Amino acid sequence: MVTIDIRKNVELIRNSIEEGAAKSGRQAHEIKLIAITKNHAVEEMVTAIRDAGIMYIGENRVQEAQTKICSWPEEVQAQWHLVGHLQRNKARKALEIFHTIQSLESESLAERLERICVEMNRTVQVLLEVNTSGETSKHGVAPKDVQALLDFVIEKCPSLHVAGFMTVGPLTDDENRVREAFALLRNLRDDLSSSTGVSLPELSMGMSGDFQWAIEEGSTMVRIGTAIFGPRSY
Repeated sequence: MVTIDIRKNVELIRNSIEEGAAKSGRQAHEIKLIAITKNHAVEEMVTAIRDAGIMYIGENRVQEAQTKICSWPEEVQAQWHLVGHLQRNKARKALEIFHTIQSLESESLAERLERICVEMNRTVQVLLEVNTSGETSKHGVAPKDVQALLDFVIEKCPSLHVAGFMTVGPLTDDENRVREAFALLRNLRDDLSSSTGVSLPELSMGMSGDFQWAIEEGSTMVRIGTAIFGPRSY
């Protein structure tokens, strides 16, 4: 059995983040490291927080996060992000668990979240998920429809604070294609921030295999799972 040194892995990732930030003329502290914990145990997550200084946890599924929360040590603090597809019938539970929902992709889901936020008397930070690769296997709003969704959320959903955009890079080793997808999201963010006057500081893009390219293209949040915890156990 291979022993995973989470602390060492996080240190190596942070070194890579520093390199990528320097290449893009930024500081490493501007980039948040989101530890993706799908199919990883609470014990591993706590180790990442206590020993490696992880501050942000990213979960793909509401149900799995709910199970983990039930056995979570009260003294261990982290900010939880939902990075996976959110079904409307899981919206209420998601709002009970997550600080940020990175996968808002439709007006109907926005309406549902807004209605529940009003009932709960809370606000929530959201990112609009954009399908920049055009792959049918991926979730997210098409780039041409992002402005309409952004306008809807701003005008109709005051409890939802849009902090920026999220995307998943194309499933390929072609660096140019991956960078093009990330650059598309950055340019889209810049254009919409300028035209709407809304600050959209966050760009969540980049995972274990492509996060350095993502940082060089402007990412402010990288979502790393395998490079921290090793392969998932199914």
